[in-house]
Amino acid sequence: MKRSYAIGIDIGGSSLKCGVVDDGGKLLYSFRFPIDQTYTQGEIIALIIAAVRKCAAQAPGKITGVGIGFPGIIDNNTVIGGADNLPDFIGVELGNIITASTHLNVTVDNDVNMMGIGEQLYGAAVGCTDVVFLTVGTGIGGSLIINGQPYGGYKNRGAEMGHITISHGRKRCACGALGCLEAYASVKALVSRYTELHGVSYSDEFTGQLIVKNYLAAEPQAITAMHEHFDYLSSGIAGFVNIFSPQKVVIGGGISEAGSFYIKEIGNRVRRKTIPVSSKHTCIVAAQLGNQAGLLGCAAKAFMI
Repeated sequence: MKRSYAIGIDIGGSSLKCGVVDDGGKLLYSFRFPIDQTYTQGEIIALIIAAVRKCAAQAPGKITGVGIGFPGIIDNNTVIGGADNLPDFIGVELGNIITASTHLNVTVDNDVNMMGIGEQLYGAAVGCTDVVFLTVGTGIGGSLIINGQPYGGYKNRGAEMGHITISHGRKRCACGALGCLEAYASVKALVSRYTELHGVSYSDEFTGQLIVKNYLAAEPQAITAMHEHFDYLSSGIAGFVNIFSPQKVVIGGGISEAGSFYIKEIGNRVRRKTIPVSSKHTCIVAAQLGNQAGLLGCAAKAFMI
């Protein structure tokens, strides 16, 4: 059977990941460009174009299209507003720019939406039509699959899963609002709370990985911090389950790989907080694709153009 090929470009906080994927979801070739320094809009676009050309040269056949996952609000292949590390991207018609330079069909969407598509087609949510996908890291990102299709609200401005309010008038979130799920349940918030419990100023020595290690070793501060993390995150997820009643809630991000205890603990708390009829068919699971989810989702969306 003749294969089709697409290029995935996943732009994150510190790197631009690129790859060639076949229509069966197999990653054939990949590499990354670091972008952890300050880059201008023009430099980022030049890197994307260079990545597309490098991938195209390695593809074993004709490229069907290019999928780009970009951190920020995306509407009709235009970056309405980029992430904090990409502040120059406001109203940038990224899809048209890359198409004009490469002469390939290009689709652009939010990076977490692309991860969700990847997990639905090739990972933890294969065969599901209704999925809530969350990435728990420095912040909390999310995406929705409803009736088999990605859903981002009107003009793709919604599905900001990390920014539902779970506490009134308390911690300020990076988005500027008070009491967001991200401000309480992200890994950054976990580290901040753990540091506070130790009575010291913020230190790079404290990481999510260290806290998990100390939690498993029964350190009191780690147990307190992790239980608060579980409680906050499960409260947010319970709200999503009551609203969407998904078949699966897929949790990604490095901390989701801490061990089976992590997903089990969250799942148990979610079940206690949800309406039974809403959560009856919902499973809480860890993402399966790791750092390949974005690339595979980008390529998958390119096949849909």
